[in-house]
Amino acid sequence: MKRRTLLAAGAVAGLARPAISRAAAPLIFVPQGNLVTMDPVWTTATVTRNAAAMVYETLFGRTDALVPKPQMVAGAVMEDGARRWTLTLREGLRFHDGERVLARDCVASLNRWMKRDPAGQTMQERLDVLEATDDRTLVFRFKKPFASLPAVLSKTQPTPVIMPERLANTDPFKAVTEVVGSGPFRYEAKEYVSGSRAVFTRNEKYVPRDEAMNYSSGGLRVLVDRVEWHVIPDPATAANAVVTGSVDWLETPLPDLLPLLRKAPGVTVGVLDRTGYYGVLRPNWEQGPTANLGVRQAMLAAIDQVEVMTATMGEDRSLYNAPVGLFVPGSAGENEAGMEKVRTRKSVSEIKAMLAAAGYKGEKVVLFHPTDQVFYNAMIGVVGQAFRQIGLNVDEISTDWGTVVERRTSHATLDKGGWSMFPSGNPAAEYVDPLLPSGVRGNGKKAWFGWPTDDKLEALREAWLDETDAGKQKALCEQIQARALEVVTIIPLGQYLPPAAWTKKISTPLKGMMPVFWGVEKG
Repeated sequence: MKRRTLLAAGAVAGLARPAISRAAAPLIFVPQGNLVTMDPVWTTATVTRNAAAMVYETLFGRTDALVPKPQMVAGAVMEDGARRWTLTLREGLRFHDGERVLARDCVASLNRWMKRDPAGQTMQERLDVLEATDDRTLVFRFKKPFASLPAVLSKTQPTPVIMPERLANTDPFKAVTEVVGSGPFRYEAKEYVSGSRAVFTRNEKYVPRDEAMNYSSGGLRVLVDRVEWHVIPDPATAANAVVTGSVDWLETPLPDLLPLLRKAPGVTVGVLDRTGYYGVLRPNWEQGPTANLGVRQAMLAAIDQVEVMTATMGEDRSLYNAPVGLFVPGSAGENEAGMEKVRTRKSVSEIKAMLAAAGYKGEKVVLFHPTDQVFYNAMIGVVGQAFRQIGLNVDEISTDWGTVVERRTSHATLDKGGWSMFPSGNPAAEYVDPLLPSGVRGNGKKAWFGWPTDDKLEALREAWLDETDAGKQKALCEQIQARALEVVTIIPLGQYLPPAAWTKKISTPLKGMMPVFWGVEKG
């Protein structure tokens, strides 16, 4: 069946929806930073992930307990010892341009995503065939068992979103600028003002699943007509806007302002993301001093995670865990291998000796400092000082997060606009084992920005994927963590759980890994 190129407005009959009482006033939300792109495959920026989740859908969603559930698919059948999966799209799926969502859209979208995402690359390496056998059926045939398919297809950064085939067939290393999803909200591109505002409106044609909402799974029912994101870089101004009621929801209040917000009448403060974020520094393995193993090891030794997390979240220890290794506390992968590298504090003179032994001679280290991101700003304030204290020649580039997102894609040398290191807050829920986290990979040009190459790390991860015995998987997690800390693919900074603040004009938002706007009412 061939698709018509365009359907006239109103040509598609609206499918029945439950009657919903909605407030006319828009829901005003203050995100953690400026929204630069709406392509969650091209970037791992959290602000893009959060916005894209409103507009795009994924084949599988997740509950707040991180259990994968069918979302765009009506069902999934696993056969031949997890070597064959058959997914059937549910009825009623349409893109915002009116076109039906077809299986070939999903194939093209997943092919694009697999080129960028570390877990997607793992899937692609094990994949024999991915095909659309008809308009609603996708078939995956794997060379090796791959029972983790639902977990991979429900991940959030980079997100395996489904877009029309014509957009999915574009270069995954260039951001898609036309935003066409099938999710419960539409993106109003004409109302976007960089650094100021992004607007999303309810998708009138969206048909929710006939199930209860649970984070990104179930029947995603939108109860407001319009959501406006207002970018407010100054934390005090943003907090005051919640107190006065001029905005409804503040994603990430400055920790120092939490006592004020807790005392404010009509304001609720709470942790919506119960797993939080895994703070890391990502070194560039291709350019400058950070391409030197000994320099990276000295940088790791210079970081006191507790100091970084205290600066980031304040004195309330319930809002962070530190020190942490490669896998977050309480996860299946958590272990003590190599932890002496983050637990044992070396003196400044000892670390300077490490730099000297590595042959460091004062070369510039370009460190991105995103000043418009509350947590990254605090992290780099401590990190930059620690690096200067051990004798690194730090060129600290104070800029906005959107610029970091753009510049970190560059492979240029430092004298031509390249970089050495940037901070990132990755979803902690994806650092529970070696399957999903970007920081575990050592696959060179295909890796997350920084492009580490380490064959041993890759081999250990492959062995973990092949292993079915839990005890042996645990032992492999220990080897993976020890190796990653030895070669320094990332520098862990700690797990942090930032609270949000919202007014009592809106109902309590759903808990999950990111702010979700379905199920929220405004009175």
